[in-house]
Amino acid sequence: MPAPNLSHLTVFAAVARHLSFQRAGQETGLSTSAVSHAIRGLEERLGVTLFNRTTRSVALTEAGQHFLERLAPALHHVDEAVEAMNLFRASPTGTVRINTSLVAAHMVIAPVVARFLAAYPDLCLEIVEDMELIDVVGAGFDAGIRYPDAVPEDMVAVPLGPSCRFAVVATPAWIAAHEPIEHPRDLLAHECVRYRLTHGRIFRWEFEKDGQELMLDVAGRLTVGEQELALRAALDGVGPAFVFEQPALPFLASGRLVRLLEDWCPPLPSFVLYYPRQRQVSSALRAFIDIARDGAG
Repeated sequence: MPAPNLSHLTVFAAVARHLSFQRAGQETGLSTSAVSHAIRGLEERLGVTLFNRTTRSVALTEAGQHFLERLAPALHHVDEAVEAMNLFRASPTGTVRINTSLVAAHMVIAPVVARFLAAYPDLCLEIVEDMELIDVVGAGFDAGIRYPDAVPEDMVAVPLGPSCRFAVVATPAWIAAHEPIEHPRDLLAHECVRYRLTHGRIFRWEFEKDGQELMLDVAGRLTVGEQELALRAALDGVGPAFVFEQPALPFLASGRLVRLLEDWCPPLPSFVLYYPRQRQVSSALRAFIDIARDGAG
């Protein structure tokens, strides 16, 4: 029996990571039908079924799991061999895949994308925005970008971007129509724009001043799951919103929004890029880190 095609093995590993032909196609740059064809050809060549498929799910068979366990180290060595060739190139090649939150993508990655692609014409950058904290290694990413307290302990964390902070914002018309907000608890008497986290919990607004910390579950008829929607609702006069400062700055500068309780919103730690401690950093990822850290300075 001839050895399986290396590209088919790579596709198999991608499907095994994602348990999805569509997401494996997105990772490998193939159509879903091409992924399916590659897996079918690999199964015919090996004479075993690697995945159990239904219309709703994909799962490894026992043979598939055994094959993956034996194959993974070999594919890792192939990746190392390909990476070693970058030592002989003037510029690294490959793709940097980063998993991040929507906010971090806008605040940390977006400002450096053009400079990164211009500096490294042989590199590709793939940014996947995901509010859920996932296993970046298991999902085939080179790194993730999150807040420090969300990063697993076994990861190397590299600070990126400036420190940021939240801002309570409302329109001048809303402020003129209501009693002054002089203390965070004053917000409890008003309808605010609430924010629901991806796992279902309502985000409590966090304040700190002179060592005093407060966490408030504000009231409001509108609940959103995305910062941009909260900012838009504040602009439309729905009520105060608790948003990241940076996206709100243009509206604060123009006077469309006014900031409340600024002295109760201290700076927060910067986002961090993280990757497995035991994994050698590829030249492609190192290039991105260098550009991103320079952009943060």
